[in-house]
Amino acid sequence: MGRELRKWEKNVLKEFLKRKPERLKEFKSLSGIPIKLIYTPLDLKNWRYKEKLGFPGSFPFTRGVYPTMYRGKLWTFRQYSGFGSAEETNDRYRKLLDAGQTGLSVAFDLPTQLGLDPDDPMAVAEIGKVGVSVPTVREMEILFRDIPMDRVSTSMTINATAAEILAMYIVVAESRGFNIASLSGTVQNDILKEYAARKNYIYPPDPSMRYATDIIMYTVRHVPRWNPISISGYHFREAGATAVEELALTLADGIEYVRAGVKRMDVDEFAPRLSFFFDSGMNFFEEVAKFRAARRMWATIMRDWFGAKKPRSMWLRFHTQTSGASLTAQQPEVNLIRTTLQALAAVLGGTQSLHVNSYDEAWALPSEKAVKLSLRVQQVIAFESNVANT
Repeated sequence: MGRELRKWEKNVLKEFLKRKPERLKEFKSLSGIPIKLIYTPLDLKNWRYKEKLGFPGSFPFTRGVYPTMYRGKLWTFRQYSGFGSAEETNDRYRKLLDAGQTGLSVAFDLPTQLGLDPDDPMAVAEIGKVGVSVPTVREMEILFRDIPMDRVSTSMTINATAAEILAMYIVVAESRGFNIASLSGTVQNDILKEYAARKNYIYPPDPSMRYATDIIMYTVRHVPRWNPISISGYHFREAGATAVEELALTLADGIEYVRAGVKRMDVDEFAPRLSFFFDSGMNFFEEVAKFRAARRMWATIMRDWFGAKKPRSMWLRFHTQTSGASLTAQQPEVNLIRTTLQALAAVLGGTQSLHVNSYDEAWALPSEKAVKLSLRVQQVIAFESNVANT
């Protein structure tokens, strides 16, 4: 192979470059990683298949946490949505479910995220903006009216007030006769990234970590199908991190949550319910590689650092959202093309659920037409592209 490569470089590549040079002096990924012109088996010298890649559903899970991946079950189509009143958002949810969405993802307004009542002077300008206002159980009941809470998985982007919001959700489910053991979904509950990237925190780090860990302990024992935390890299990325930095910061936070958890519970009791949340940006191949590398790294950390024994404790299950930072207010329809590529990267990377940003989000909350088109992007990838078949 080495001799054939050198022959090609001398007789074919060199002669071609004399006539037509490359577009750039050097090619790099958005994380600064050099990109070679061509890759051959020589780039895999001393590369061990079983250690680095393996089989899907087997350690180190590089190729996916399930043996059959999307041949068995497609990812969850989960469009992030919430605005104004609980009534308005409930109407949007029911329309999305009717259009084929398979899971809900709740956006809360800033007062709800910070535990402020709507009549608080600090809350007035933000009520129902970029998220739904849910100050009491009454609003939570309206939000999920006519929605089968035991059959629809619900993700809630809530951190500082995650326990209060989850408690409201459970109370509403119980009042409608659902067994809370049947509930499935996620509370983000990732307070560490709030201090670094998003800033929606209330309490200092130490009590906040206890608060987050309390939720993990409770749900593992009483709401077994619930994901009590979504360890999030998305916010780091949207705040300016590269793909490499996003992954490093996310895994670092994940390690801290496991360290806190093993002080109170056996690692194999709670680790299977941990979940993650990543960005999918515009550097297509790097994004696919990031997701695969994340699974391998997390599996190794859980096995070698924390002594996890169950394969599921080593899984890195994750939700993906396409990149809001990549959208432009100019020519917003072009955003559909950007988000389609980003969504495809997430699927090829093996995501468990996906949100595709709407094309008009650079200048407004998504219109009903734009939201439906975002859902259609997922459905075309799932049912028409054939990428989910192998």
